[in-house]
Parts: sequence; structure tokens; C-alpha cells
Amino acid sequence: MQEPSRTHDALVRLISDLVLTELVLLLARLARPFFPFGSQIADGKTNFSPFVFVMVALTWGTTFVLLAVYEPREQRAIEEAQSIFVATTLATLILASFLYFTFRNISRLLILSFYLFDLVALIGFRLALRSSLKWAGKSPYAKRRVLILGAGEGGRDISHMVESYRWAGLELVGFLDDTLPPRSTVDGLPVLGRIDQVAQAVISKGVDEVVVALPLKNYDRFVALFDVLQTLPARVRIVPDHVKTTLLRTRVEELAGVPMITLQKPTLAPFERYIKRVFDLVVGSLSLLASLPLAAFIAIAIRLDTTGPAIFRQQRVGEDGRLFWMYKFRSMVQGAEKQQADLLRYSEEGYLLDKHRDDPRVTRVGRWIRRTSLDELPQLINVIKGNMSLVGPRPEIPFLVETYEPWQWQRLSVPQGITGWWQINGRSDKPMLLHTEDDLYYIQNYSLLLDIQILWRTVAAVLKRQGAF
Repeated sequence: MQEPSRTHDALVRLISDLVLTELVLLLARLARPFFPFGSQIADGKTNFSPFVFVMVALTWGTTFVLLAVYEPREQRAIEEAQSIFVATTLATLILASFLYFTFRNISRLLILSFYLFDLVALIGFRLALRSSLKWAGKSPYAKRRVLILGAGEGGRDISHMVESYRWAGLELVGFLDDTLPPRSTVDGLPVLGRIDQVAQAVISKGVDEVVVALPLKNYDRFVALFDVLQTLPARVRIVPDHVKTTLLRTRVEELAGVPMITLQKPTLAPFERYIKRVFDLVVGSLSLLASLPLAAFIAIAIRLDTTGPAIFRQQRVGEDGRLFWMYKFRSMVQGAEKQQADLLRYSEEGYLLDKHRDDPRVTRVGRWIRRTSLDELPQLINVIKGNMSLVGPRPEIPFLVETYEPWQWQRLSVPQGITGWWQINGRSDKPMLLHTEDDLYYIQNYSLLLDIQILWRTVAAVLKRQGAF
């Protein structure tokens, strides 16, 4: 329904951008002789062929269209400014290349000032337009009414997202669902009827967007509606069953020319793994050397406080379920592992807690190094050996891994780490189950920058001593 309006809006924006750009080029040409910097240039020397104006119009129009600046999509102000910046920069580089081979007498400072003036003009115009529409109580985007098929978990999640994009002209009219009675409400929105009444609902409510958010078990309902959906005067969008795909990385790619959603095991790509290993070796080695004096002091304090070795070895489960020996400064009495089964505790929700504050096995020095996380320093040796990484899911004790549900095994698909996402979001205050959810979030969103951010925030978490005991 809104396609003609969108086309009209895109055409108006294209024409306004070209007019502004041509005016800015003229302004830059007239202002160049008055610049207090650069080589002096006479007024007549800034005149150039009208063909340059034609070249600018063709270059800006083509570049902005190819880079989808006028694509009818919801963008926040900063996103729109970024797209204009990229398109203007590329168009200016193309223009500069063209002038190098043709009109080489045109001042380079003139082109630079034109570029800067054009950025200010185009971005400023868009921001001013947004502000004026907001002041007038309007959206810079055409109004679109949205109907959701399915009021289950997926449909409700979509409704929350649509509500957060009201600024983009989206308006929810309600749900269609076979499991709820008509005229009932879900999150304050009406259930307008059954799913097979989609055609009537689209017409009667003036719907522009139909979002199919049915779970996989109801896939046959979508197939039965396929012919009807094709005839609707509305855009039809399909949301994959997110409950089944949140534990996996997904991407859209083609197979035999057909767009498909590809599910990938949540693991690191070879290049990501290589970069992570190099980062671990460099930062781990430097950190180990820098911490040697402190490590010697801690080792002496442990030996003076209790009998037994300063370093404690414990078998842990690493990447892909491989067992390895993890090193720590000993923070408990000798033979503490033999008492572990008697000290297991569970949260009120039934989740297993692997640590608790009043553990009687912790020594005086042990309580201090656990509160400051200094007991983890020897694990830098594990990092250098390749058993662990600086950042990653925390390696668990084998008997705890045996209690995992199938979905929790995904956390073992990457190198285990000294610190991780859950350590900076609650540390030992959180039950093991929520550790796993945080670990999966880290795996799905991995980047070297995220590792650096986690290391930085770990320092703050340690200094606050929140959740460590």
C-alpha cells in the first residue's frame, strides 16, 4: 500500500540532495578566493566548465542510489548520517579521480572545501527535517500498520520490537492466533481472530505489513496460507523460529540461487581462532612476567599460613570436552576436594551453586586472594600452554559438566578462559545455568574488541570485589 509513497519520498530526497550539492559546489567556487589559507587565487581562476556540475550530479546520484541511501528502511539519525557520510566520501573520491584526468587546474582546496560543506549541508538538512517533523508530531517515515500472525513467544518478542520502532512509523494493529479467543488481549494488543482470517484482517484494518511469527510446529499452517498471503495487498515477512536458532550462529546465504538461513555451530572461525591465540600469547606472556614478584609474595604467604604446596592443580574440562590440569594458587586447606560433595548447595530455583560465601575450607590467605581473584594468576601458564584463553567460558569441574543439559555443551566449543562475560555480569553471584547463557552470548558475539572490553571490565569487577568469594 505504501510503495508509491515510499518511491515518492525517495525521489524527493534524491532531488533535494542533488540540488543542495550543486548549490554547495557553487558556494565553494565563489568562496575559494577569500580563504585565508592556501595559495592565493584570483576570482576568475575558480571558474570551470559547466560539465563539472553535470559530472557532480551524475556521480552523487549514482553513488547515493547504489549505496542504498534512499532505501526505505528504518534508520536512527546517527545511522542516516553515517550512510550520507560514506556515500559523500566515495562520491568525492570518484570526482577527484575524474578531475585528475580532465580538469586538473581546479583547486584541490576548492574540492576539499566542497566536500566538507556538502557533508554539513546534507547531514544538516536531514537532521533539520527530522526535527521539524518531530516538532509537528509526525514521523519522517510513511506510516505502516503491522499485523502479527502468532501470539506465542516469538510473536510477543516481535511486537515489543515493533513498539520500540514507533518513531519509524510502525503501528501494531494486533495478533491473529488459533490458540486464543477473539477479542482477548496479549501485552495490551487485541487478538483479532484466527490465522485463516488474515485476508479479512488486512483489508479491514488497512494493514501494510504482515509478520509471520509461527513456531516450527505450526509450519503446516503457513503452507496452507501461502496462496492467500501471496494475494494480500501487504508486504509479508517471515520470522524464523528464534527459540530454535538462538543457540546457533545464523546467516542468510544462497544455495543453488535460493536464499536460505544457514545454521552454524557457535564456534570461532579459523581466522578468529588464530587472532585470539596470538593475542593470548602476547598479552599472557607480558602479564606473567609483570606478575612474577606478586606471585612470589602470594606463594610465600600461602606456605606461611598453612601446610601444603602453594600451587593447586585441578582437572578441568576444556574445549571440545578435553581434560587438562588447571593451575591456581591454593586457597583452601589440604584435601578440600574430598569434602566437596558434602558442601554442594542449590539456589531457591533449584540451580546448582558451585561457590558459596561461608565455605569452611577456605584459608585466611585464601579468602583474600579469592576476593581479589589473585588465585587465578597461575592460569596464565595454562594460557601460554594453549589449554586456556585469557577470555572465554570458565572451565568447569568434570562432575559439574556431567550435569549439563544438551544445550549447555555449546559452551565447550571454544577455548575456556580465565575471565569471561559472566564474570563481569555478576561473577559468583549467579547460578551455573545463567553462566551458560552468558557464555553462549559471548560465543555468538565474539570479536577481539569484545575480548579487550571484557579484560578491561574484569579489572573494574575485581577492584569492586563484587560477587567474588
